[in-house]
Amino acid sequence: MTYVVTENCIRCKYTDCVEVCPVDCFYDGANMLVINPDECIDCGVCVPECPAEAIFADTDLEAGSSWLKLNKDYSSVWPNITQAQAVPEDADNLNGEEGKFGKYFSAEPGTGD
Repeated sequence: MTYVVTENCIRCKYTDCVEVCPVDCFYDGANMLVINPDECIDCGVCVPECPAEAIFADTDLEAGSSWLKLNKDYSSVWPNITQAQAVPEDADNLNGEEGKFGKYFSAEPGTGD
């Protein structure tokens, strides 16, 4: 089992989770974060830290295999992030919006640390 970041992170991108990760397995996209499933030690400390409730075990139906693949693929090309960053101004307004992947997902990398 590993943890993965799912759709609700898109354009919310709260970074509280990266501060508590003991193995620094988060990677920074332009408008979301992902977890490298090969680096994640399955501790779960990131889950309660996510205000968007976007982190799930890969065995959870919400996460599914498509989110595991997305996290794996993008964690290999996006920069590592280990410190909290400013939250996007509209994050609270977009938290919980349906269909965010089709509307807003960007494959572009973020800045990392």
